[in-house]
Parts: sequence; C-alpha cells; structure tokens
Amino acid sequence: MAEIVSTPSALGDNAARQLANATKTTAQLVTISPRWLVHFLQWLPVEAGIYRLNRVKNPRDVRVTCSQRDQSELPQTFVDYEEQPREFFLNSVTTILDVHTRVSDLYSSPHDQIKEQLRLTIEIIKERQESELINNPDYGLLANVDASQRTTTLTGAPTPDDLDDLLAKVWKEPAFFLTHPLAIAAFGRECTRRGVPPPTVSLFGAQFLTWRGIPLVPSDKVPVEEGKTKILLLRVGDRRQGVVGLYQPGLAGEQSPGLSVRFMGINRSAIASYLISLYCSLAVLTEDALAVLDDVEVDKYHDYPDSYR
Repeated sequence: MAEIVSTPSALGDNAARQLANATKTTAQLVTISPRWLVHFLQWLPVEAGIYRLNRVKNPRDVRVTCSQRDQSELPQTFVDYEEQPREFFLNSVTTILDVHTRVSDLYSSPHDQIKEQLRLTIEIIKERQESELINNPDYGLLANVDASQRTTTLTGAPTPDDLDDLLAKVWKEPAFFLTHPLAIAAFGRECTRRGVPPPTVSLFGAQFLTWRGIPLVPSDKVPVEEGKTKILLLRVGDRRQGVVGLYQPGLAGEQSPGLSVRFMGINRSAIASYLISLYCSLAVLTEDALAVLDDVEVDKYHDYPDSYR
C-alpha cells in the first residue's frame, strides 16, 4: 500500500518572511517622559555660568506715609540689599558616546546608527535634567522650599482643602502644581468622592487636570517613598519673581538651549567619540514662589476591597 505524504497547500508565513522586507522602527525607549517641567519653566541665559540672586534686605523696614495735608515731617528711608547674595552655578549632565566606525559604516540603513545613538543618549540626558531640577540637593525644587512654605496633608490623601492651602501660600499668580502621576490620581479620587471632579485644560497639545484653574502637571521624577509623595506649587518667570530655569547660551556644538554635542575624534581602535553636555540650573527668586505639600498618600482608596487593587 502506497504511503500518503501530506504536503502544505500554500506558502506559509515562516517561509515567505525570508524574502520579505520588514518595516523597522527606531529604538523605543520606555523611560522617555513628556518632561513638562522643562516646558512650563521660563529659561534665562546665564553669563559665565553664574547667576547672582540679589534680594532686598528687610523689606518691611522701608518707611513710607500717606500725607494728611499737613506739615508733618516725611519719613526718611532707603532700600537695603543683602550683602552676600546667593550665586547659582550651572551644573552639567554629561556623558561620552562611543560608536565603532564599522557599525556606523555597515549598519546605517534604514536608520543612521550615529543619529539614533545620539538621539537616545540625549533623551536620557534630558530625563536626568528634569530629575535634577526637582531633586538636586543644591538647586533642586525640593531642596529650596522655605520652611514657612511647607504644609502637610490633613488626612493623608490629597484633598481639595490641601491644595487650597498651597494656593494660599503661592497666591501671587500661581502657575502650576507639580507632582507624581500617582498623586494626581489620588487627588482625582478624593475630588470624585466629594462630588467635585476636577475639570481639564489643554496645554501644549495635552490634557491636564486642574484645581481652581491651575493645572496639575505630572512628573515621575517627584519621589514616592513608602506610599507617600509631595505636591509642589510654583509661580514662574523673572517678572513675577518666580522660579526660573538657567542655561548657558552660545555653546560650541549647540543643539538646543544649554545642550552641546561635540565630536571628539576617532581613536586607534576605530571608535568615534562624541561629548554630550547639558548645562542647566534653577533658581527660586523669592520664597513665596514655591510651596510644597508633604506626606501625600497615593494608595488610599474608598469603597473598594483590597482584592480590587
């Protein structure tokens, strides 16, 4: 009896793929975020990498009077300045990118290997920049909140009352709240529970929750420790005596404000090197331009058993 051999009825995917071209994506970097803080800040150029913050000394000692249409003697006064103003020095987020010339010569189609390496490295540097603007122990936002501008939550979870307390501290033209996305979600739950869901506003082509018309801007660089984080409120701009970003203009190899990419040459091992540097800092011009809400619980839920979380 003849053996029956089963043969495929049509060309299969696995075989066909050997002759087919595939559409290739560039490398996808999961750590890239919108970096809204950089967009919301006003950025000022700095000369010689130094920004001197001059402040008035004892402003309440300046004496003036309202004339009573009599011959009363007018007060004599002057505006004094701090003798030792704080100076901010630009810090750099820097790395050296190495690419073997053989790789860039042979494997740059359809995507240029050097351009992709530079793009990804710059994205990582910019992510670090936002983290430093928030967490740097010298110039970061969290390290420069005045003691009088700190408050804590009433019940742990962030409530409308807590954000109103922040607004009372930064009441002169507040620009935006800044916090971890988990805190924004926690605030949304508390608002929904009270029947006052926060409205949204469109900025930079994205939707933001708001409170009292002030957007809540998310950043995953705001630290979360043991289920707690912080909510900051900022006033921005030098004309408003707010928070400003600082950068160095006119750099060699400048790609964007404060960002420089310079070719360092090719060594005897055929390695091409590029120096990538981002110079930046941040200054809080007056104490009342920045406030923070501490001990913000992000894992408080209502009406749901633990098994649903």
